[in-house]
Amino acid sequence: MDPPSARSLTGVVPQLIASVSGRPDWFAAAQSAIVVVADGLGRANLSSRAGYARFLTERMTKRDAARTVFPSTTAAALTSLLTGTAPGEHGILGYRVRVPGTAVAANQLTGWEGDGLDPLVWQRAQPLFERESAAGRPCFVVSRPQYADTGFSTATVRGARFLGAEDVAERFALAEAVAAQHPGALVYLYVPELDVIGHARGSQSDAWAAELERIDAIVRRWDAQLGRGIGAVLTADHGMVDVAAHRHVLLREGDELLAGVSIVAGEPRMLHLYTEPGAAGEVADRWRASESGRSWVLERDEAVDAGLFGTVDPAVAPRLGDVLVAARAAVAYYDDRPSDKRPQRMIGQHGSLTDEERIVPLIRLGAFA
Repeated sequence: MDPPSARSLTGVVPQLIASVSGRPDWFAAAQSAIVVVADGLGRANLSSRAGYARFLTERMTKRDAARTVFPSTTAAALTSLLTGTAPGEHGILGYRVRVPGTAVAANQLTGWEGDGLDPLVWQRAQPLFERESAAGRPCFVVSRPQYADTGFSTATVRGARFLGAEDVAERFALAEAVAAQHPGALVYLYVPELDVIGHARGSQSDAWAAELERIDAIVRRWDAQLGRGIGAVLTADHGMVDVAAHRHVLLREGDELLAGVSIVAGEPRMLHLYTEPGAAGEVADRWRASESGRSWVLERDEAVDAGLFGTVDPAVAPRLGDVLVAARAAVAYYDDRPSDKRPQRMIGQHGSLTDEERIVPLIRLGAFA
């Protein structure tokens, strides 16, 4: 169950802006504000490895939780964080979705250029950094250098000055420096290392625990050195569930679950199934008969009516799969027909509706503590 005090991830950055604008609500008033996103660090992931993150877990009270969006995946969640809107409004509805009227299942995280997505059009909500920068607020993004000029960055953080650093500790130092030098600043600090390790080796691996321990030590030192009046909050875009290879559901040529399905998109724990005309009901029935014991299966209108994506703009609705399959057990679905099997090497997974994937920490640091 969600912690009773869990906030919506979409409210985090607007509330930071309120804190530095003299209208504090969630957080105390601050001179400048930093949001730290530890990609893939779910609240359950952090709690289960508490011995490797003593500082963060000691700081994480029962109220320090947020609920990320659905699908609980980086492209959708970071866009919601950085626009303050739900996926149904901004239109980033998962890892891969079909471009309406085409057979292209566009990659909304890394495939903007290759799949022909215009970041100024496809992502439909104004980035908060663009709005605040235009109003005169100093805005900064501190991340890995390779993310500086990507389509996803243009779609979500345009308007901010980008500062790149490979080293995690250097990123934290840069974020503190610009927050201190620019009163009223809004700073986004991105830490993807845990997510990268989690996908490759799992959140229960020794490598993931070691990286968590390293980040915990960096944050402990950083918090002690934060300049007076700088508020910071550490959160995440999603949590992570480890799925062993024997728990993969491989969809092969001739599989009845693929009958009537023209495109399999989404991600392994949250499929968008695009069906042949008129076949959605039959496809949903087959998937429910086979998979309802371990996944939620909904037709598009059912998911929209349930509010899973927030209020869905009519222009966004055609991007949704005709049938959606969200895993609730520790399984992952793969279209096994493509020759490239590299995606099936992933261990850490996310995207669905479980608390492990949707509940993330919201830990207050500096002037917010």
